[in-house]
Amino acid sequence: MKFLKTLSVAGAVAALPTLALAQDAASPSTEEFVWIMNTLLFLVGGFLVFWMAAGFAMLEGGLVRSKNVTMQMTKNIALFSLAALAYWAFGYNLMYPLGSWAVEGVLSGVFGPGVLEAVGVTLADADDAAYASTGSDFFFQLMFCAATASIVSGALAERIKLWPFLIFVVILTGIIYPLQASWKWGGGFLDEAGFLDFAGSTVVHSVGGWAALAGALILGPRLGKYKDGRVNPMPGSNLALATLGTFILWMGWFGFNGGSQLAMGTVGDIADVSRIFANTNAAAAAGAVAALILTQVMYGKVDLTMVLNGCLAGLVSITAEPLTPSLGMASLIGAIGGVIVVFGVPFLDKLKIDDVVGAIPVHLFAGIWGTIAVVLTNSDASLGTQLYSIVVVGVFTLVAAGVVWFILKATVGIRVSEEAEIQGLDTSELGMEAYPDFTKG
Repeated sequence: MKFLKTLSVAGAVAALPTLALAQDAASPSTEEFVWIMNTLLFLVGGFLVFWMAAGFAMLEGGLVRSKNVTMQMTKNIALFSLAALAYWAFGYNLMYPLGSWAVEGVLSGVFGPGVLEAVGVTLADADDAAYASTGSDFFFQLMFCAATASIVSGALAERIKLWPFLIFVVILTGIIYPLQASWKWGGGFLDEAGFLDFAGSTVVHSVGGWAALAGALILGPRLGKYKDGRVNPMPGSNLALATLGTFILWMGWFGFNGGSQLAMGTVGDIADVSRIFANTNAAAAAGAVAALILTQVMYGKVDLTMVLNGCLAGLVSITAEPLTPSLGMASLIGAIGGVIVVFGVPFLDKLKIDDVVGAIPVHLFAGIWGTIAVVLTNSDASLGTQLYSIVVVGVFTLVAAGVVWFILKATVGIRVSEEAEIQGLDTSELGMEAYPDFTKG
């Protein structure tokens, strides 16, 4: 028995060189390793950003009244699904127009030929053999596009019809967002001018904010929100759910900003990703703490909804440049975002612009601040170029979104009836309630 055991051990030892040689033969080359790691970053970052869709749904579901929760859940699952189809059908190849703005260059990309490599592709045959899988890039970029539509959903809650909103989502994600994104991330004129927006404070967040602002202006405020010169609070149905949504968004943001490094094949790249994670986290924490302290000072009590939005504003603020700041500077940038929200929400109320969840202060106001703040830590940034790009993207999005909202209002109508709004959109539009055992809020 002992002899057999010794013999088997000796045989295994003798086989090790052969196994090692087989392993060496199967080991990827340096180029393959970089391609694999970059692709992995896109995929991991992409599904983290996908999880933000759940965060938006929970945040909105918690901040609307109980009679409108089912509608918000319906809008969020539908908008993400429609965005996925619209971005495949039109958006991706409008954003990356196959190297040419010629009509044939754009149209040949419709319905996404070339987005997915062949099954079992080798590096030599991959669409982008020097970088990463095209399919992973499409998946990653789609998540950013869908997040833009989620921003609009919360601002216009409790009084907008479902189908006109979804029509707008298709146009936003299939045309408006990809066109302006191509100006920076598709190598367009803003990129050539030196505009810096690492992960999308302007390209994603302010675009969602501008589209929401256009919709809020045309749609009008909820019934009773502004009456007799007063702002009447309309508390949300579930602040625990809103808090959960904020934590989910915070988590997803690590993919949002970290994945935007766009490379993970070297020591420097992965060190930069870790730096981005740390700065993203610091900005979120500082934004929350700033809102926490400021609401205590201003109102004598802490306002949880402001703290949640302060956290999100910190995240939006650091998104334009999460790599170059120190932890201290990232905290300062995020804290200013939190302050912006605390003053931005009542500012909109003074203008009688009804934003149910605070999306405009969080994504538009803090997005503008974050884009400007790039110049504080990145020596390649120009204040003039940053401001110019903010204005270009803002004017384009506000006008384009405004035109779409006006057309929808004039044709199919975008607002529910007064009776339906009072009853709640869950029963009037959908015929079902999120909390049927409780009194309507």
